[in-house]
Amino acid sequence: MKKALALDKEELQILEDFERGDFKRIPNFQTEKKALEDSARNMLQKDRRINIRISSRDLERIQMKAAREGMPYQTYISSTLHKLVSGRLEEKV
Repeated sequence: MKKALALDKEELQILEDFERGDFKRIPNFQTEKKALEDSARNMLQKDRRINIRISSRDLERIQMKAAREGMPYQTYISSTLHKLVSGRLEEKV
């Protein structure tokens, strides 16, 4: 027996829109899907380890921000560094 899903308001709206047929397949779907899969795979591939020292205060702030984002703080740090080096996060001076 399948358990009923508990959906929030936004999820219910998406389900209703889908069931009405309001969603359309994007052009070149397979090409776009493969590009996104490759990008995700490359971003998630972690093949190097580093050790750094930071202040306790900075670490606590990072951990709080990571918790708000719903992810482990190491993942948050890695994601933030990736965004910075890929140009998707700009440094404020």
